[in-house]
Amino acid sequence: MAKTLRTSGDYTVKAGAGYDSGSGSNTIRLDARYVRVPGDLVVEGTQTTVDSQTLTIEDQFIEVNRNNSTAGTEDSGIFFNQGSSNNQIIFYDADQSEFVVGSTTHSATVSAITNITPGNLRVAEPSQPDHAATRNYVDTQIVSGGFTIGFTGDDSTTVSINTGNTVDIAGGSNISTTAAEPDTVTVNLDNDLTNITSITSDASNGDLELVANGTGHVVINDILTFSAAASTPSADTVTKLYNKTAGGGGTGLYFINTNISSGTEGELISKKKATALAIALG
Repeated sequence: MAKTLRTSGDYTVKAGAGYDSGSGSNTIRLDARYVRVPGDLVVEGTQTTVDSQTLTIEDQFIEVNRNNSTAGTEDSGIFFNQGSSNNQIIFYDADQSEFVVGSTTHSATVSAITNITPGNLRVAEPSQPDHAATRNYVDTQIVSGGFTIGFTGDDSTTVSINTGNTVDIAGGSNISTTAAEPDTVTVNLDNDLTNITSITSDASNGDLELVANGTGHVVINDILTFSAAASTPSADTVTKLYNKTAGGGGTGLYFINTNISSGTEGELISKKKATALAIALG
C-alpha cells in the first residue's frame, strides 16, 4: 500500500550524533528495488561511491573539477583502476595545456598529476585533414608521395613540393641519397656537374681541392683566370702559381716552390721576352 509523507517545510532524518559535521555514527539505509529522486540530488561530503555493475547517465555532458575557479591551473580527468597495476588515465595537463593518455602511480584522490608514463592511443585511419593520423597512414603517405614538403632558403623563401611534383637537384642525372640517424640525408652527385657558376670552401682559410680519380688529371678546357695575389705566398714543396704585376718575364704569372731555386719566387717568361733575350744574347 503506497504511503506519502508530506511536510510544509524542511524534513530532516538524523541517525546518531554528528549530523552537522558530517561525522554521524549511524547509517540510514533505503531498502527498496528502486529509489527515485524526482528533484535535484545534492550530495555533500568528501567522497561519493557508486557500487553498481552498470552506471547509466542521461546527460549529454559530464563536468569534472566543477568548483575550479582559477583558469588553467588544475589537472583533471578520468582514472581507470587496473588492480595491482598502475592506474590508467586520460586527463588534461593544465601546466602544458594538452590532453594526455597514459599510466600513473597516483590514485584518483590526488590533486595534480606529477608522474605519467605516456601510453598508446589507437585511432582509425584519417579521412579528413583535422583527424589524428596513424603511423601506417604517415608511412604510406611518405612512400607514395601523398604529402607536401618545403625547402627554405637563406633568404627565407620557401618552395613547397606537393604530390606529383618532382624535386630537381642541379648537378647531373645520377643522384643518390643515403639516410642516417638522427635526421641526416646525404646527397651524392654521381655524374658531371652542370650549370655551376661558383664553388666556395666554407672552411676558414681552408683549401679547395680538385682531385681526379686514379691516374686521371684535372683538365681545364677553357680560359683559366688568375686574380691578382695580395702578397707573395709562402714557399712549400708544391708549386704554387699566382698572378702579380708583370716583371722582367713580361707575364705577371709567378711560381714558387722550395725545391726550385731554394724557394725563390720566379716569373714565367713570355715568348716575346724570350725571343728578345735570345737575340740580345746572340
